Amino acid sequence: MRRSDRLFDIIQRLRAASRPTTAAALADELEVTPRTVYRDIATLQARRVPIEGAAGVGYVLRKSFDLPPLNFTTDEIEAIAVGARLVNRLKDPALQQAAESVLAKVTTAVPERLRMHIADAPIYVSPGMTPEASGADLAEVRAAIRDSAKLYIAYADVSGRRTNRVIWPIAMAYYVDVTLVGAWCELRADYRNFRVERIVSSRVLDEHFDQDNGRLFREWSALPKEKPAR
Repeated sequence: MRRSDRLFDIIQRLRAASRPTTAAALADELEVTPRTVYRDIATLQARRVPIEGAAGVGYVLRKSFDLPPLNFTTDEIEAIAVGARLVNRLKDPALQQAAESVLAKVTTAVPERLRMHIADAPIYVSPGMTPEASGADLAEVRAAIRDSAKLYIAYADVSGRRTNRVIWPIAMAYYVDVTLVGAWCELRADYRNFRVERIVSSRVLDEHFDQDNGRLFREWSALPKEKPAR
């Protein structure tokens, strides 16, 4: 790890810590010696980074201190590039546009030496096999999840039989070959996963449901994800 990246990591770790962090703990996380951490902290303090504390006691970063945005390491830049390419697998147009927008913003904001790791990253991500949704606007479904709004959907099972349902959308589950809407189904009075390509039509209702401080998501998460709607 370059020293500049290590200095940045020290600041980030102190920033996230809820209590004083010792040099030994930082050294263990960064895979360096405590003496190296002491030198790095002295360098940061000399650069007017407001780190307070002492050897053997621990260090804290004053809450008033903040870093300029978009100080990324090379690995973080490549992670963003990979993540944006993976989003293209999801067949969710709004998310795809958002990913392209993120890449454009990051490319503009990072130093010149890092831009090649975004635009020309030697990374290939296969397009995946997820069918596109035709009867549901996935951006609308995601908004309903955020707003805890019920959805009225017409749904076709594997045999083509249709049912009309009111569901409480809880989560989106993205796989290489399928996208699911995890929900509580009022018709079945149980949790169900709905394949987006089988949603014939959908409409957001004015009714809302109670997420119960995340209980619905926790219970849905504990279920086998292959459980089909029926």
